Amino acid sequence: MQVLFEARDPEGAPLRELAVHRARFVMRRLAWLVPKARICLSDDNGPRGGVDKRCQVELSTRHGGVLVVTTVARDWRTALDGALARAARAVVRRLRRSQPQTKVA
Repeated sequence: MQVLFEARDPEGAPLRELAVHRARFVMRRLAWLVPKARICLSDDNGPRGGVDKRCQVELSTRHGGVLVVTTVARDWRTALDGALARAARAVVRRLRRSQPQTKVA
């Protein structure tokens, strides 16, 4: 899986290795379905603090669809983990919806 990382805040740049490692770990069972992921970290209101660290995860799926998940938290790690967890659940949900339903008698 190819992981692209982008940090729009200088404080988020050192998290590059962690973000790539976490994305590959979370998506390890879904890597056959998600060949490309893009992680973008940004700080909404700058150095003022508060719940303003934004992590956006964009997954390109094999079926041509794009899935975008955004999470806002107090710190970078929480925002990253939350966005990756939500993205993994969304991919599984989309996969289950695309499979034909079997009727049980």
